[in-house]
Amino acid sequence: MDNVLLGEIISLVMFATVCGVLLLGFPVAFTLAGVAVLFAGFGIGLDALGITQGLFSFSLFGALPSRYLGVMQNELLVAVPLFVFMGVMLERSKIAEQLLQTMGLMFGSLRGGMGLSVVFVGMLLAASTGIVGATVVTMGLLSLPAMMKAGYDPKLACGTICASGTLGQIIPPSIVLILLGDFMSGAYTQAQLDMGNFAPQPISVVDLFAGAFIPGLILVGLYMAWVVVVAVTRPYAAPAIEMPPEVKGHMVRQVMTVLVPPALLIVVVLGSILTGVATPTESAAVGAVGASVMAFLRGQLSRRVLLEVMEQTTLISCMVFVILLGASVFSLVFRGYGGEHLVEEVLSALPGGVAGAVVVVMLLMFVMGFFLDFIEIIFVVVPIVGPVLLGMGLDPVWLGVMIAVNLQTSFLTPPFGFALFYLRGVAPAGIRTTDIYSGVAPFVVIQIVMLGILATFPVLATWLPGVLNP
Repeated sequence: MDNVLLGEIISLVMFATVCGVLLLGFPVAFTLAGVAVLFAGFGIGLDALGITQGLFSFSLFGALPSRYLGVMQNELLVAVPLFVFMGVMLERSKIAEQLLQTMGLMFGSLRGGMGLSVVFVGMLLAASTGIVGATVVTMGLLSLPAMMKAGYDPKLACGTICASGTLGQIIPPSIVLILLGDFMSGAYTQAQLDMGNFAPQPISVVDLFAGAFIPGLILVGLYMAWVVVVAVTRPYAAPAIEMPPEVKGHMVRQVMTVLVPPALLIVVVLGSILTGVATPTESAAVGAVGASVMAFLRGQLSRRVLLEVMEQTTLISCMVFVILLGASVFSLVFRGYGGEHLVEEVLSALPGGVAGAVVVVMLLMFVMGFFLDFIEIIFVVVPIVGPVLLGMGLDPVWLGVMIAVNLQTSFLTPPFGFALFYLRGVAPAGIRTTDIYSGVAPFVVIQIVMLGILATFPVLATWLPGVLNP
């Protein structure tokens, strides 16, 4: 058999093997690296036995040190643990809990007010960290009992919490967009070099932040619009709450002390990034320090809280970077077998041209989102399909935003969406799984509509980066 064809078959089998082993529950980083090393050894063995010649070269592993050194020297990735620290600090110091309570008091007297509060706070938490699981769990523990006590329809309550918790995928700044932007930048550079452009215009994470800003706000608006529609058409599903006079009297002071500081911090962090005043890493440092100062001023920054925040930040950051190193081995072996040529041939041969290729890739990522976290998908899939799609002339910022919204949709879709499992784990006993599934269905429709809007009007993702970088 021809070496090229055999290599492409082996790369395809390797990809399928990785997915299968991950489904069995093995650690992601070690699965990616371990399976890749086994398949590399298989190719080297075939060459050593004389069955094939030049199928796989061991010398390719000589590129790993430079890849790892590149990760270690990438200043942008320092923003990941800093943003994680910021988000975990807001959660563990009870600032997120106070935000939910204050927003509930502000809008609770309106029909659907608590639902609107959950969406708004979900947006704020999303802007501080892109950790979907933490956001869904936090709001599930804090908001769901309160919404049930207020007489909300369990379906509406569960759907609103799950959807709001996934906003961290698309609302900047978040670790999802940082990691995706870093990989999209590399994929775009590679695609331009393959096309003969040896001086490509660089694409930065800031561009992806700017591209995701307007679509993220539109999604928040659509979520709120659905809550309002339910409140108007089915008042019993989203009742108003009577506020005691003494509570109303202290409303302004509570808003100023609880809501304004974290909102101002997020505006400063995001604004400094978008306007170019500071890099994402510098802004993340400001956010981490700002969250700590707020916790201290409110008397919530104890030694125990600080240790918990540092421990959780370390765990999440280690998980991200170990997966990144494992994915580097997988990508190296996959390319060594010529897998990227197979992907290019398949996508180029699909009916519908570029549109057909985008649809197939989005469907693949959507299905993978049922079983894999966004980090694995970004680290494994984007380096493989990114250069091919961008080589077809697609805008990298638009493609990055489409991927983020698509993964967000996947994490919401029954029966395998991660957000559903997170909420199921903390929901009261009275909440049925069918309530969660039925509740998220309208929000999944909203997500699909958003993908259609982005596909039809790419300018929603490309306009703001163009304005900030004329």
